[in-house]
Amino acid sequence: MLNTVGNTPLVKLIKINQFPNIDIFVKLEFLNPSGSIKDRIVQYIIDDAEKSGELKPGGVIVENTSGNTGAAVAMNAAIRGYKAILTMPDKVSKEKQDALKAYGAKVVVTPTSAAPDSPEHYVNTARRIAAETPNSFMINQYDNKKNPLAHYLSTGPEIWEQTKGAVTHFVASGSTGGTVTGISKYLKEQNPEVFTLLADPVGSIYYKYFKTGEIDNDEIGTYQVEGVGEDHIAKAMDFSQVDDMIQFTDQDAFSMARLLAREEGVFGGGTGGANVWAALKLAATLKGPATIVTVIPDNGVKYMSKFYNDDWMIANGHSID
Repeated sequence: MLNTVGNTPLVKLIKINQFPNIDIFVKLEFLNPSGSIKDRIVQYIIDDAEKSGELKPGGVIVENTSGNTGAAVAMNAAIRGYKAILTMPDKVSKEKQDALKAYGAKVVVTPTSAAPDSPEHYVNTARRIAAETPNSFMINQYDNKKNPLAHYLSTGPEIWEQTKGAVTHFVASGSTGGTVTGISKYLKEQNPEVFTLLADPVGSIYYKYFKTGEIDNDEIGTYQVEGVGEDHIAKAMDFSQVDDMIQFTDQDAFSMARLLAREEGVFGGGTGGANVWAALKLAATLKGPATIVTVIPDNGVKYMSKFYNDDWMIANGHSID
């Protein structure tokens, strides 16, 4: 199973791209074995921890997650013979929670509304559990520089090779920042003219921080799209690798994800919807030929009880166009 991580397909969007001189490609990261892009970073970090001795036989892997990193941890723990304890906010879909349990992990659910400095916040809960658990190891995805390094060493080179060096623009949303930081760094080293756009949900602090350099806690709000945006600055995020940011709403992300499934057969999560929405917004500003690449981080199956459900969309104030 671990040998199947990476080397995911890059496919061209045909029907929803209305810009004849611009190609838009999506990298299908949901085809990784646990269903998301997070398989890359978890495998790399665990491999490194085993080599260094940080993670010992019989150890317990503890991590805070919005579901996808947790699934990657739980899968690796099952294969390698570790225990896994995973914390997540209660907005995470039931499908994601149940997947972690299916792998044999223990799941601790915390309030989404918990402030970043609250002991009930899912990150702080994971740190407490790790401190209290003998022979434990944390992936520490938000602050671990090996997170973006995994993408620098794998995802970035794959994109460069698959586009034969033709990529001109890269689009990604960010939570830990690993994907956008690592891929952008690699692409810019190959071609300094590559432009990177980060999509950030309304309710995240990244957009204002990027624009002003200020951390404004008043910007923190609740939003329903999972695995993107943040209420604190992750140390794995390198804003120097980002050229500009754009904000999106839950409706933007969910509507585009649903459209991708219907029109392109790409069945991804809300983050993938946000990424493609941002890629199309970027395309609308470009005049000449361009090749835009973005990622579909996870599988739509994880959200069947949420935005792929019409009743849920209506109950949460969203349109179902």
